[in-house]
Amino acid sequence: MKLATLCYVMHENKTLMLYRNKKENDYHEGKWNGLGGKFEEGETPEECAIREVLEESGLIVKDPQLKGFITFPKFDGIDDWYVFVLVFNGYEGKMIDSPEGKLEWIPNDKLTELNLWDGDKIFLEWLFQDKFFSSKFNYDDGKFVDYKVNFY
Repeated sequence: MKLATLCYVMHENKTLMLYRNKKENDYHEGKWNGLGGKFEEGETPEECAIREVLEESGLIVKDPQLKGFITFPKFDGIDDWYVFVLVFNGYEGKMIDSPEGKLEWIPNDKLTELNLWDGDKIFLEWLFQDKFFSSKFNYDDGKFVDYKVNFY
């Protein structure tokens, strides 16, 4: 079981996205993702999200909004991933050359046109709703199968 965050920094109707093309043996290579990653020992979801955004973008974010929770059973074929989804409206600092890939501000109405995981095309819309979601996205060998969701 892996605990992780998935973070979306938003500013002026754009969202910071990461094109994964730099890490060796990256399961997400060639896909666009939000920022984020695995928890370090003792971290809260918010602490993990703030640290990951700083490490991957150089940006300092505050006031996280917890938008949802996603379960990805055996997503990588090995582990179940439990992912806290957070949004940040605003930031400080200057963007760095990310060690993970290419960072780019994408207009919100163009997000689902990117090369995303199929499930991401579904849940990205939920980030703009005034509801919390809890969902499960099933993949088989990297192919999207189905999902379930509850809104609160």
